[in-house]
Amino acid sequence: MPARHTPEDAEPLEPVPAGPALFVPVRSGPAGCTTRYFRTALGGRTAVAFTSERTLTRTLGPAQRWIRLSEPALRALAAPLGIAELRIDPRLSAPAPAPALTPAVPETAHHLLVG
Repeated sequence: MPARHTPEDAEPLEPVPAGPALFVPVRSGPAGCTTRYFRTALGGRTAVAFTSERTLTRTLGPAQRWIRLSEPALRALAAPLGIAELRIDPRLSAPAPAPALTPAVPETAHHLLVG
């Protein structure tokens, strides 16, 4: 009976399995999709992945596109960009900023600016 392979199996030349596939957020780019990277509370760049589609959707919304990658594969994509940190199933996140409101210019000030 032939052996069954799973996504966690090692590549033929790899000695150990790559690990479970994670749900990694992506965005559209000029060459297809590209991995999304985020910022930590202190401003550092980080890769983000989720252990389930449900967790990703709950955190980033149902419109967020994703791909499946192992942790080593995600780290390999982030490393050339200088990103060493990886957050799995991040819980703490700030809401998206509200659009900036432009303060109303008083009519008298408008006349002063226009001349």
